[in-house]
Amino acid sequence: MNKKGEKPYIIQSISEMHQHLGLPKPKHPMISVFWYEDITNYQLTSLNQFVMGFYCIAIKRNYAGKLRYGQRYYDYDEGVMAFISPNQLLSHIQDSDVPIEGVCLLIHPHFLAGHSLIASIKKYGFFSYEMSEALHLSEEEDKIFEQILSNIKRELYNNIDQFSRDVIIAQIELLLHYSNRFYNRQFITRKIANDEIVIRLENLLDEYFNDEETITKGIPTVQFVAKELNISPDYLSDMLKSITGQTTQQHIHNKVIEKGKELLSTTSLSVSEIAYQLGFEYPSSFNKLFKSKTRIAPLEFRASFN
Repeated sequence: MNKKGEKPYIIQSISEMHQHLGLPKPKHPMISVFWYEDITNYQLTSLNQFVMGFYCIAIKRNYAGKLRYGQRYYDYDEGVMAFISPNQLLSHIQDSDVPIEGVCLLIHPHFLAGHSLIASIKKYGFFSYEMSEALHLSEEEDKIFEQILSNIKRELYNNIDQFSRDVIIAQIELLLHYSNRFYNRQFITRKIANDEIVIRLENLLDEYFNDEETITKGIPTVQFVAKELNISPDYLSDMLKSITGQTTQQHIHNKVIEKGKELLSTTSLSVSEIAYQLGFEYPSSFNKLFKSKTRIAPLEFRASFN
């Protein structure tokens, strides 16, 4: 067991993960599919913190109770699908959190070496979502993923040949495409709760730019905003993009320009003073952003009111 102050335990290989779960040696050293019902000795609960050197895509079934999002409960609780990227820090797992039913796919990055997926898989934001932002599956969606994962396992248990890797990677890509689709569905079905987050974001940015101490804090970062809203940065940006068509960064920039226009049209402050008041370190940065968003310079905007 990890002691306080010790570095996280590193699980380097898929074979080692199988050992921690009391599973037989994997058929392939760089990819594995297993069902939680087959686990005989779940040793991860003994680790305070750990990281895995591979991707993990897992479905936990028969989740206890309804799944809540914001102030609402949803019926998409046939399965809870989580995505974990390599070297992501994981905290202690309670005994009550150990999945009783479900299926898990482990993929070592080396398995994808030389294939375009090694780069494109990093573009899927849901690998950086928090566990509380997991994908909630309907029964039909769960069956789709079950079939894909069964296809991968079947290929692993067949005689490996020169086509096996391409067939398996094609199934992984299909799984990721469906995951994107179903996350978009999740954003839509939770529109009311997500609209509440958009309102909270707008209020947060209003308060931030109306605070006299803004000049000492600089422009708010996506990480800062996400932390204040208790949402992971990638989930917040993906959710906002599905609703408004804009990322968190674009929302922040829009608020900066909105406040800049207000100061340019209602005060006699110089452009430099306005830039500093908005948290810019250099006035030229404000000028560049303003012109990129409005297609005119700040002074031209001010002149249009004279």
